[in-house]
Amino acid sequence: MNNTKQNGSIIAIITMMFLYAMISFVTNLAAPIGVIWKNIFGGESANTVGMLGNAMNFLAYFFMGIPAGKMLVRVGYKKTALIGIAIGFFGVLTQFCSGFFTDAKITGFVIYLLGAFISGFCVCMLNTVVNPMLNLIGGGGNRGNQLNMIGGTLNSLSGTLTPLFVGSLIGEVTKNTSIIDVNPVLYIAMGVFVVAFVILTYIPIQDPKNSKTGINVTFEHSPWNFRHFVLGAIAIFVYVGVEVGIPGTLIYYLSDTTAIGGGLPKATATAIAGSVAATYWFLMLIGRFIAGFIASKISSKTLMSCTTILAMILITTAIVLGKSAAVSMPVFTGSAFNMVVVPVSALLLVLCGLCTSVMWPCIFNLATEGLGKYTEPASGIFMMMVVGGGLLPLLQNFIADQSGYLVSYFVPLAGVAYMCFYTLIGSKNVNKDIPVD
Repeated sequence: MNNTKQNGSIIAIITMMFLYAMISFVTNLAAPIGVIWKNIFGGESANTVGMLGNAMNFLAYFFMGIPAGKMLVRVGYKKTALIGIAIGFFGVLTQFCSGFFTDAKITGFVIYLLGAFISGFCVCMLNTVVNPMLNLIGGGGNRGNQLNMIGGTLNSLSGTLTPLFVGSLIGEVTKNTSIIDVNPVLYIAMGVFVVAFVILTYIPIQDPKNSKTGINVTFEHSPWNFRHFVLGAIAIFVYVGVEVGIPGTLIYYLSDTTAIGGGLPKATATAIAGSVAATYWFLMLIGRFIAGFIASKISSKTLMSCTTILAMILITTAIVLGKSAAVSMPVFTGSAFNMVVVPVSALLLVLCGLCTSVMWPCIFNLATEGLGKYTEPASGIFMMMVVGGGLLPLLQNFIADQSGYLVSYFVPLAGVAYMCFYTLIGSKNVNKDIPVD
């Protein structure tokens, strides 16, 4: 009996890890594809236009976050994941169809945005499943945090490869570049969804023993009654905006060959920008891989305190230095890996990936600690707050259009400062008198 239970847990963990990777794959298609739309439309608001696909992807969280949490309670983890995967297939298919309207760019762009919005429903539902399930399988606390860190490692690996692959496919971006140029990536995405749906259908996954799914549960209160959860939900809103905004805006900065851009060669700027952004995600992978081994020994509060302070130092230094200094980095230029000179600010922003790598599971654990039966609906609210990944980068790129790329990084700087406040002060559970069993 114990072996059967252990095998079931292992299968569930492996499946959740795979879903973690899929989430990053779908999410990280938006920024490099946005470079295409940015150059098609051009103009003073080009960066804002390019980031709209990312905004639509995350806007879906606002509408689907709470329903996804309720779905998790009613139908369980497996069915919620299957529905999410099916929706993801149709989202990518819709983005693929936008390539048929090369002569009607407005129509094609609207269809692309619709596809990004549908894809957002998918990643919202998958996120709603993987985080609480891994936390519950691990028994909460540091062990649950450790499983989420390991899952985050695969998430970062997928995030590393996606912009690198898309950037190499696009090459030099002109007004004639279209969504058709990234069709191979969309084919792969649709194929992955089909395979994942088939595999998950036949894998026996039981909901965690201590979850409240599939049964009638009376909720006398709500997660909103817990102060540390409310402040944590705001922290998640801010965190996702920071995580997405740093590399997303960096791609636009380095691929911009005008005077306000990163000063890279026009022929390879887009590929280099994608590679530098991929380095950010690779460092997130390294950070999560290391954290996977130490998370059971170090508290979420300690990890968050160290990483938020370091991130503030890195971002502030990047803003101050700007393009006044340069450094060589090994990057993929579209055909081979070479040492390329980039602004030192780009390197400093890339290093933030080590910091952001551990923030999501730490915030999740700090905000849901002690919620008991309110964990599942809290997860749905968390997913709603992920809309910050669409709104804050949009704000950041609006500022980039008006005042410059590096000035726009005051947005993620303010976000990291709030997360530091939450970790040190706001994460304390002051509502322990509320029954959670």
